[in-house]
Parts: sequence; structure tokens; C-alpha cells
Amino acid sequence: MKRFLSLAAMLCLFFLLAACSREVAEVGEPAPDFKLVDTQGRNWELAELKGQVVFLHFWATWCPSCREELPYIQRLHTDFPQDQFKVLTVLYSDDPVLAANLTARIGADFPLLVDPKAKVAQAYGLTGVPETYIIDRQGVLREKIVGAVPWDSAPARQMLRQYLAP
Repeated sequence: MKRFLSLAAMLCLFFLLAACSREVAEVGEPAPDFKLVDTQGRNWELAELKGQVVFLHFWATWCPSCREELPYIQRLHTDFPQDQFKVLTVLYSDDPVLAANLTARIGADFPLLVDPKAKVAQAYGLTGVPETYIIDRQGVLREKIVGAVPWDSAPARQMLRQYLAP
């Protein structure tokens, strides 16, 4: 019995250490690459967007502050040069049809990516929604922003413009 308990304790410790050592995205380090499909059926791969600043935003329709941010995010998508700045939104733990209907209703046309098993969310260390990650032209994660942001505000836009500067 003691041998069984010792073995069980060692296995638990092994699995605990393995779970804790899971790597997640860190500011200042290369952003984890991903391949996801949007609600229109288009494939997106982060590596293919090198040379552009990527605004990676996780959200859900059941999140009130997420819904409030959508028009601001659409304005970023419209106002910033699309050949230099890419808005990608990732639906988290939600129905893609509901999200597509909501974004269509407000006239948003930014890509809506689906992360069905939350693997990208896990790779980025998502703690909740909304959460936004800014990835520079070289593919380095520069900002992790937890919570809602008034993306139309001067400070938010200035922060984004600094990554667009040559």
C-alpha cells in the first residue's frame, strides 16, 4: 500500500510540474504562431503576417465589455493601413454563428477567427476576455492588454502608431 501511495504521489507531482511548465506567450518574446480559420472559411497563419503589426483580440458575445469594444476595433481596422496593420479577432468559448451575426449587425468586417479547442488562447496565456495582444512587424509580442480599452482614444491609438512607425 505504501509503495502504491508513493507511486501515486510521484505521478501527481510529475503531472503538476508538467502542467506548470507549459510555455505561454511573454511580452518581449516571439509571439506563438498559430493557424486558425475565420468564419468566412479563410485560413490565417501568424507567420504569414510578418512585416505587419498584428492586433490580436480575444472576445466573446456573452461578454458585455467585449461587445462594447467591437465598434472601436472596427474603426481601427478601417482607419489604420491594412497592408501594415492587421486586426484579427478570436472568438473564445462561444458560438461562431452568434458572433458572425453580431459583427454583421454592427457592420464589422474584420476577420473573426475560431479557436475551437482554445489552443491559441492557451498558447497566449489568456486569462479572460476581452484580452488583446499587439505583435510587432518582426513577430514579437509587444503588449498584453487585459480588459476593455477605448480603442478610439488618443492614448490607445498613439500606442498602436508607435509600432507602425518605420
